[in-house]
Amino acid sequence: MTTTTAPNFSKLMTSYRAKSLLLVLDSLINSPERLIKPLLNSQLVNFGRPNFIHEEQATTWLIELFNTLFTQQNTILVRGNHEPEYFPATFDQPAKIVFAHGFFASALHEISHWCIAGQKRRKLNDFGYWYAPDGRSAQQQSAFEKVEIKPQAIECLLALSCQRPFQVSQDNLFADFDTSHSTFAADVYDQALNYLSHPSALPSDAQLLLFTFLTIHYAL
Repeated sequence: MTTTTAPNFSKLMTSYRAKSLLLVLDSLINSPERLIKPLLNSQLVNFGRPNFIHEEQATTWLIELFNTLFTQQNTILVRGNHEPEYFPATFDQPAKIVFAHGFFASALHEISHWCIAGQKRRKLNDFGYWYAPDGRSAQQQSAFEKVEIKPQAIECLLALSCQRPFQVSQDNLFADFDTSHSTFAADVYDQALNYLSHPSALPSDAQLLLFTFLTIHYAL
């Protein structure tokens, strides 16, 4: 992918590629050493496909599916009214992935960060990540983009597996420097393509959720 070509994310997940990926993920997540197993097809049928015409219904579907799928992880997905935030588990409360303003895309984005974070970072507020708000300097923006490539690549695959469009986010609407030479979109595209070519490189929780989405939309 060249820096001058706007990547077309919609063409990453063809029906053939989705079904091929499903077969590979099936072998990965059903290996004997995996502690968390996928939901049965009979369970997934009860969830059905989300109604994307209504954002609230779609996010309700995602919340219920995520919280059922990852019940052993002591983590729940929560619809938020403000900015996204992650709260680690306490002695009497599960960890909470709070997504912004009830948006489906925000939920997938925050889930992707959770998948990337790993067990150590999941014990820290907001996974211990540094974050500077919109209006970052060029140096801060560069640092931001480096840590966002893999999460947004996972978000991309999750969105496409739900047959939803994906739009890369540089989160820099108020930048006071030239952003036209950024390779961020191409970097996210290339990382998503790499994950498609090497699904074993995906975090295990991302594999499981991706498998679940693909099963619902391409196999039931």
